[in-house]
Amino acid sequence: MTKRLALTLFIALLSVGALVIPTFSQGDITPTPRPQLTVRGPVIGPNYTPPPTFTPFPSNTPEAGVTFTPEATSAGALPDLDPNAMGIQIDSNLEQADWDNAMYRLGTHLGVKWIKLQIPWEDVQPNNAGEVSAFFQRVQLYVEDADRRQFNILLSVVKAPNWARSIVQEDGPPDNPQAFADFLTLMLSRIGGSIDAIEVWNEPNLLREWRGALPFSGAGYMQLFVPAYRAIRAYSPTMTIITAGLAPTGDSAVSANDRTYLEQMYANGLGNYSDVVIGVHPYSWGNSPDATCCGTRGWDDDPHFFFADNLRDYRQIMVNAGDSDGRVWVTEFGWATWDGFPSARPQSEGWMDFNDRRAQGNYTIRAFEIGQQSGYIDKMFLWNLNFATLFGMITNSDERAGYSIVVPGTSCQVDPNSTDTTERPLYWMLYDAVRPDEQLSTYDCT
Repeated sequence: MTKRLALTLFIALLSVGALVIPTFSQGDITPTPRPQLTVRGPVIGPNYTPPPTFTPFPSNTPEAGVTFTPEATSAGALPDLDPNAMGIQIDSNLEQADWDNAMYRLGTHLGVKWIKLQIPWEDVQPNNAGEVSAFFQRVQLYVEDADRRQFNILLSVVKAPNWARSIVQEDGPPDNPQAFADFLTLMLSRIGGSIDAIEVWNEPNLLREWRGALPFSGAGYMQLFVPAYRAIRAYSPTMTIITAGLAPTGDSAVSANDRTYLEQMYANGLGNYSDVVIGVHPYSWGNSPDATCCGTRGWDDDPHFFFADNLRDYRQIMVNAGDSDGRVWVTEFGWATWDGFPSARPQSEGWMDFNDRRAQGNYTIRAFEIGQQSGYIDKMFLWNLNFATLFGMITNSDERAGYSIVVPGTSCQVDPNSTDTTERPLYWMLYDAVRPDEQLSTYDCT
């Protein structure tokens, strides 16, 4: 059966109610292998350049040292989290069975109310501005399906096609920002009624995401953002518009300090747009969400390595720019661990040794709680659901696999060659935390 025919049949069955989504219990989910992804995680490595230190934002900060025991069974062992403020990123380039499985896991099983998809413009219009590829036709079906399932949908729109760029090395913006605005207008005309929020680009303070004619700075980003904002507002006066989440990193040959970059965005007009949300990516490497700089064990000697410092520095910049009423969405965050994987961890990612599966769960649940108590963070999106299930991700020591909460294998035992899937403890902690009356006896498989 061709992909096009399979998708057509899937939508037809949904429309007449003939497609039944099975119910199943912990450990029963067995999706098929996923295709290769192109999404990348945070910038890290031995050549990291420390940035200047900023004064932490003093209010709405939780007390340090709070942790949760994964095996606890007493009522209230985990905080009660609001699923309406929680989302998880998945890939849009999935086969029908994989998409359906992800929808079940995220909706019926985990109960989060938001999903995030990244839409590469280069895949939608690879050849010219007048086309709409088969890839986008499939994405349109999936987005409409997610909307019918009553998910809220955030799209991150990225990566200009080569025909719109004079410099085609790596990824980057178009030479003419209006071309991106025109693409958004086209996209919204087709799927705008099914989506709830748009993040304008991704981590533009990384050169690998911003090769092109526009300046590699917050000022250059605003040249892209302003026409994009106008295009989205022409379609909807209320759709949530989010600035690109910045990678927490310092100045180097391939990156720009995210704190300085955000200040440049404000200096070039961001504060004029009171109806936009500030996107952030507060990764924390091997450090807990309550910890602050600095330490001596490694990967802890700079504020950029800390979830709490990242958030407070961004918030302080907003306050200094007169945007104290501004809202924040955490459009990417998470903790990676190689615990339980049979292959060697990525060679340069020594910080992963500080995180085991339970730390991944504890830190993530605590981070969601911090966000929901902050008073200025509206939504948070975990990165990622199941990238580890893609062929070769674990055996090739791809960093992205370490963030996954669904992995190949059975009964909590990882097997990179398995076509079945199993869950890390964080999966079941999320399941528990969004259900006030639920207290699982364990977050590992029984």
